[in-house]
Amino acid sequence: MPSPPQPRAGALAAATLLLTVTLAACGDSDAKDEDLPAQKLSWKDCPAPAASEGGGEAPSPLPGGAEWQCATMKAPLDWSKPKGDTIDIALIKAAASGGKGERIGSLVFNFGGPGGSGVTTLPAFGAEYAKLRTRYDLVSFDPRGVGRSAGVACEDDEQLDTYFQQDSTPDDDAEKKKLVANVKAFNKACEQDSGKTLPHVRTTDAARDMDLMRQVLGDDKLHYFGISYGTELGGVYAHLFPARVGRAVFDGVVDPTQNAEESSLGQAKGFQLALDNFAKDCTSKVADCPVGDTERDVKDKIATFLKDLDAKPIPGLPPRELTQTAATTGIAQSLYSKDFWPYLTQGLEEAYDGDGRILMSLADSMNGRNEDGEYSNLQAANVAINCADDKARYSTRDVEDRLPAFRKASPLFGDYLAWGMVSCTDWAVPGQADHPDVTAKGAPPIVVIGNTGDPATPYEGARAMARALGEGVGVELTYKGQGHGAYDSENRCVRDAVDGYLLDGKVPGAGTVCS
Repeated sequence: MPSPPQPRAGALAAATLLLTVTLAACGDSDAKDEDLPAQKLSWKDCPAPAASEGGGEAPSPLPGGAEWQCATMKAPLDWSKPKGDTIDIALIKAAASGGKGERIGSLVFNFGGPGGSGVTTLPAFGAEYAKLRTRYDLVSFDPRGVGRSAGVACEDDEQLDTYFQQDSTPDDDAEKKKLVANVKAFNKACEQDSGKTLPHVRTTDAARDMDLMRQVLGDDKLHYFGISYGTELGGVYAHLFPARVGRAVFDGVVDPTQNAEESSLGQAKGFQLALDNFAKDCTSKVADCPVGDTERDVKDKIATFLKDLDAKPIPGLPPRELTQTAATTGIAQSLYSKDFWPYLTQGLEEAYDGDGRILMSLADSMNGRNEDGEYSNLQAANVAINCADDKARYSTRDVEDRLPAFRKASPLFGDYLAWGMVSCTDWAVPGQADHPDVTAKGAPPIVVIGNTGDPATPYEGARAMARALGEGVGVELTYKGQGHGAYDSENRCVRDAVDGYLLDGKVPGAGTVCS
């Protein structure tokens, strides 16, 4: 049986649905340079990724033999106390490949989540950025709370296996109480294991880390490529430090004007659109679609299958069974990229015959579980960052009141995303704001790319971000395609626009459309 493919950069950037992304507004004033840890980065060969980063082997050299180098930066644990305790921020870099005089500086990547390890993601997809490396050092990092950067720890691997198998779409009072109890237990474990870190993993903290990173890397401006949640982080940075923004690209853009409920509802619509497009694509093939005769039939069979799993799971990856929640997670993961659609087709076809291995493998990818049964801290960091950022705390009654709207937005994913809003119940740290402030008056042009078929960050978010950044700052570019993000689709129009801006400073025309 073939294994599902690993996500492309844009898919991996937002491989989580348990919480939607809403970030903090700006916080305290800038720390003075003299108060910050004095340091010079010591770049060395990269070690194998830590378990919290997903494990595996040390990154392989890039085509042509260029080696990845890793370093550790010291940052204040509490940015309001810059002379206090510090934490380590893990960095990775591939030096620019161009000739003398070609190098512009560092290009810093954040691939999203929140919770994704940039130290593992950048080398996994580094070859895709070969052209950008001709003039930039490619740099990424584990944001605070992630991987080896004071990574948040919550439940252990065995507990997480149970947690991700739970019924996350309760049908009665007993199931609702159990879901909330499980969420509280998870959140309590986070507090017990990482209580000192939890108040300091807000997006404003990560943005300040990036400005320190800019200085330590020796750059006058921060040149930046943000994907998914990375667009929110970039927007917050631009708000805090507009004069320090260099050339920046936001791809797979989160709507910064939405609160948690609005963002979840938008994702419900986005994933339903992606499922509709999958069903249309499958049934329009010359050969018969193996999971349905018509678009309606494909979706009806999936709905019936998931309802049956609620009552009786099927064998998954032994010894685990494929539950309704795991199957929904696997389906959602497969909708992040059109490259995954054949695996969704095969996974559904086999699951209908009682074999849930492919769908469970897809769910494991979404949840950060490797083949050895070890989890990265992707989900722990995701919860910690979102709950520290997001002011809203939803009760079961709140969710019940909103279920009709979510079900209308998506018959398949509505309940799943609505009940995800209870994830910050009894969180140890209060949330900072309803949504971030990304106004960036005085910043240079920032290219903002929206994908019309994006399931995780719906297309409308790009326009909202461009407007929120401010007149003359946000420059919107539309990609008429499928999947999460646009640059990694390899669409030539998108690539040329982004490369032309980052490499040569050619700002694309506002309203440019690529298809």
